[in-house]
Amino acid sequence: MFGRKKKNAEAVEELEVVETAAPEAEDTDEAPAEAAATAGHAKPAKTDRSRGPLDASEASDDVEGMIDLGSLRLPIVQGMNLNLEVEQNSQQVVSVAVELEGSRVQLQAFAAPKSEGLWEGISSQIDQSVTAQGGRTDRRDGRFGPEILARVPMEGPDGEAGTMIARFVGVDGPRWFLRAVFGGPAAINEEAAQVLEDLVGGVIVDRGQTPMAPTELLPLRMPQADAEPVLAADAPDADAAPADPSSEERPERGPEITQIG
Repeated sequence: MFGRKKKNAEAVEELEVVETAAPEAEDTDEAPAEAAATAGHAKPAKTDRSRGPLDASEASDDVEGMIDLGSLRLPIVQGMNLNLEVEQNSQQVVSVAVELEGSRVQLQAFAAPKSEGLWEGISSQIDQSVTAQGGRTDRRDGRFGPEILARVPMEGPDGEAGTMIARFVGVDGPRWFLRAVFGGPAAINEEAAQVLEDLVGGVIVDRGQTPMAPTELLPLRMPQADAEPVLAADAPDADAAPADPSSEERPERGPEITQIG
């Protein structure tokens, strides 16, 4: 059964430790993505979709066992918490995150050009942004290809200095780009990350046929539920991953949480 809990939006904003501007969008998705400077890092290699996620054209029509969020369909994993981040003005869902076994992965899908992917430019912007905030990034190869481990200094709730650690993964698909941000133990521990990586590998992205500019968010919607939602105040997880490093303007968010299983 689905239930939703509305979080404190101001508290969530404190976790927005990584900000970058998106590449400038052209008027059509035929245009190539703008590549940013590499900030001293080598250009990433091509992303790897051999173990997922899938394009809608590659998936079967059987959606049983999947959560339909519109442009994204997610496999159901027992015990997972599904967080939907909502722009307060438009009430549109702007991102989805899954919490499981103390870790978290945030997912967003964007329109991309036919001719080339977005991860090269976006990953370079993440490098620049983290460095500008006094942090550091490390490039490494992962299950889905090149990824970035970011460490950003931050002040904890008790005023003590700390570090926010997040792992950024980008996957270029046919006319879409999926960005996953891992937080908590899954950011640095391969064993802890496996269950969430399996979930990301099982994601189905439905780009649709509507013309969209590169870097434009693919539309998300609330999942269907038989029960009425229950709203309650809820504090954010201190290990939550930073949100949306590839949006030109950060929306004001009112996250909602759905527990499954």
